[in-house]
Amino acid sequence: MSSSFTSATVCAMATTASPAAPAARRPVNRATLYTFGAFGGILFGYDLGVIAGVLVLITKQWQLSAFQKGVITASLSVGAMLGAMLAGRLCNRIGRKRTIMLAAIVVVAGTLGCALAGSWTVMMVTRGVIGIGVGLSSATVPTYLAELAPARARGALGSLNQLFIVSGILIAFLVDYALSSHNNWKGMFLGALVPAGILLAGLLVLPETPRWLLSKGRDAEARTVLAAVRPAAGEAELDTELGEIRDIIRRDSQERGRIRDLWQPWVRPMVLVALILAIGQQFSGVNAINAYFPTMLKSLGFATRTALLSAVVLGVVKFLFTVWELFVVDRWGRRPLLMTGAAVMTVALFAAGLVIKNVHDKDTLGTLTLVFLILYLAGYELGWGATVWVMIGEIFPLRARAAGTGLATTVLWAATGLVTAVFPTMSAKNHLGIGGAMWVFAGINVLLLILARFYIPETKGRSLEQIERDLRHGEPAGADADDALEVPGEVGLIPES
Repeated sequence: MSSSFTSATVCAMATTASPAAPAARRPVNRATLYTFGAFGGILFGYDLGVIAGVLVLITKQWQLSAFQKGVITASLSVGAMLGAMLAGRLCNRIGRKRTIMLAAIVVVAGTLGCALAGSWTVMMVTRGVIGIGVGLSSATVPTYLAELAPARARGALGSLNQLFIVSGILIAFLVDYALSSHNNWKGMFLGALVPAGILLAGLLVLPETPRWLLSKGRDAEARTVLAAVRPAAGEAELDTELGEIRDIIRRDSQERGRIRDLWQPWVRPMVLVALILAIGQQFSGVNAINAYFPTMLKSLGFATRTALLSAVVLGVVKFLFTVWELFVVDRWGRRPLLMTGAAVMTVALFAAGLVIKNVHDKDTLGTLTLVFLILYLAGYELGWGATVWVMIGEIFPLRARAAGTGLATTVLWAATGLVTAVFPTMSAKNHLGIGGAMWVFAGINVLLLILARFYIPETKGRSLEQIERDLRHGEPAGADADDALEVPGEVGLIPES
């Protein structure tokens, strides 16, 4: 039998096996499973990154103002907020897998609209449509991966989402550079059809998650999927894991999972953590760099092709440090990575602002700016890039997981939209300038370092069910005796003294 795992196979096996029967051992190729499961990140990254090259070309063609550039860039985030808000209900109702497939279809429709746009207003609307698909995907993929991954590898496998996001950004930068000499911004947009098609094709042969199947009473299918993604597990181990999932589902069965579940006292601390992670990731300044780096270099006197080639260099750095994060997230832990990333970003942004404000030789200015922004992105990808997506997918209890992930992703996209809309005006010469904007982001990263130190709990090496049991007993997920965060009764998350 092929190593791929089809929905049809799952259904056929479910009709011939009782829920109590031993699971048929038909191993799933986990590399294929997690690769296609995370492929939504390619769409996410490509559509975030491609606008960097498009803006360089259409700004002169359409005589765009700073406000119009900000609106076009931020429109994707506005759509993504809507998509993220819809994601919780959709992935509970139709499943994680089908929600991601729907996201890919929406992105295809929006991409075709952008390629046909004849004005900035049409592009704004159609990028908003793309955003809806990206929001659906970005809110659902972390849940999909977290529910399929074993606890010992959940951090690395969840980080695949960020690896694919930065891969998508790198691919977008490469496409932008390749097509810039032909002024082909329409082709830049159409490149998104390739990852969308691959995502759809891959999901046709991937399973739904065991947790969602059990929540719908499809026990035989859930056991078959779990056996397929845990081929080395014994029957007793499968029974134990299924029992843990059923226990959580039974606890949550008294009422449907809704947004109000997030305000229960025992869940509230993780909502605060999720909001810190979501807002912090974007207020660190990353998408101001991703979207406007070529435009920034042009304003500093660089040619279009040189600016776009420099963006490719940044994309390569983002990719390499995300790969490194895959190997250390389950060894170093989540919180140390967040703290390290924030420290590196602070130093890099402060130095970049200093250079931009005080160095006037164009070659020296360009080289040093590129070096410090490379350092900044290395810190981001090692810390607040992949780690945030890992934690958003694992910190919420089952009943509130879809709603919590949707809320966190909605807030993340709101922060993205605010940063990308404001940055062109904020960094204009008659306001703060690019150097001043770098210092603002440096100050924010100092705050993120403090928040990561005192407010973010550790979740490495714990199953989703263990994390939920900790929450129900008033203990922060993964906290240890020496480093615990106090969560007393009705009070929210309290920093350690």
